[in-house]
Amino acid sequence: MKIVTDIHLHSKWSRACSKELILTNIAKACERKGIQLVGTSDALHPAWRKEIGEQLSEVAPGTFQLKDGSSKTHFLLSTEVSCIYKKGDKTRRVHHLILFPTLKALDNFTKALERKGANLKSDGRPIIGIHSEELIKLALDTDQTTLFVPAHAWTPWYSIFGSKSGFDSIEECFGEMTKYIYAIETGLSSNPEMNWRLSQLDNLFLLSNSDAHSCENIGREANVFDMDSPSYKELYRIISEHDQTKFIETIEFFPEEGKYHVDGHAMCNFWCEPEQTKKLQGICPKCNRSLTVGVLSRVMELADRKTPAAQPPKGIPFRSIIPLQELIALVIGVGKTSKRARKIYDTLVRDGRSEFDVLLEMSLAELRMLVAEEFVLAIKAMRENSLQIKSGYDGIYGTIKPIIKIHNT
Repeated sequence: MKIVTDIHLHSKWSRACSKELILTNIAKACERKGIQLVGTSDALHPAWRKEIGEQLSEVAPGTFQLKDGSSKTHFLLSTEVSCIYKKGDKTRRVHHLILFPTLKALDNFTKALERKGANLKSDGRPIIGIHSEELIKLALDTDQTTLFVPAHAWTPWYSIFGSKSGFDSIEECFGEMTKYIYAIETGLSSNPEMNWRLSQLDNLFLLSNSDAHSCENIGREANVFDMDSPSYKELYRIISEHDQTKFIETIEFFPEEGKYHVDGHAMCNFWCEPEQTKKLQGICPKCNRSLTVGVLSRVMELADRKTPAAQPPKGIPFRSIIPLQELIALVIGVGKTSKRARKIYDTLVRDGRSEFDVLLEMSLAELRMLVAEEFVLAIKAMRENSLQIKSGYDGIYGTIKPIIKIHNT
């Protein structure tokens, strides 16, 4: 049975996140997207932890559903933590995704952080002055089946490989605890193919999640597993044992759309590819300040392989999408939150059809029975990577537009 998961998102308690991110709305959004297993997010925040206890009931070990039975969506206990600390001669800023097998493990980890002076009330994604190696030790001390994943691994400012404050290897970050890192999250600005260029990642799974700050963005990236039913226990087993037979694929954002894909300087409206960055010696030609080095440059810096011609033996397949409402908006030339785009979206996502069904699974003939030809051709172009692309840089999202070819007869 295919189980689609998105295990990294946020709640209304995180800064710069929608107040609509409550458990009932998250569950409803997952049903429309086609997601069966989702992270609670922000589980360390005391107010959100209270809501989790009040609104969710455990239906399998580490797996929860809404107590009122209003949704089939399953939840697991998850949080993102921001670690800021000194190591070597640099200040490190690294974000981590942590998934807990039980409420007891979550609560014991919370107490351990509070004993070390962590302020968990200030933000759903708390900032903690603890080394990554120490943090994973604390997490595993609460339960050995706690899952610890470096988040959005290439983001320049806050990630394990980030150009501004990260490391050059997983071992440099985690030391003797590296053996407990079973996966990394690739983030929106990279895809598996880019990560396959690093042999140090060969024995790790590459996870893709939305890191959503609104319900609309849930599922913009996701993972697809083969499970009998949504299950934290089985998810942990698949990832920790590197069971390739049960990891079907990841669903990816086109990395060029990510807001840190290439290098640039947003204030000067300037961006460039890695080769030009080298010629410029990392300096913006408009203001003579440092460029923000993006994900593509950083991958090339650490890569020990040329771009792979095909999926490596241990790699998991992936497919890339443009989120459906965004795709519709591009076709009709309106904002992606417009009422007109939403109306067409609602026409497609109904009667048991999910967004992933529409984008990835339905035949073109089936789609033609629901919407105008221009939308069908846009989905076809997306599936075939027939796209007009402008890459994102220095916090500015890129744009991906399907090339629609209408044949007149």
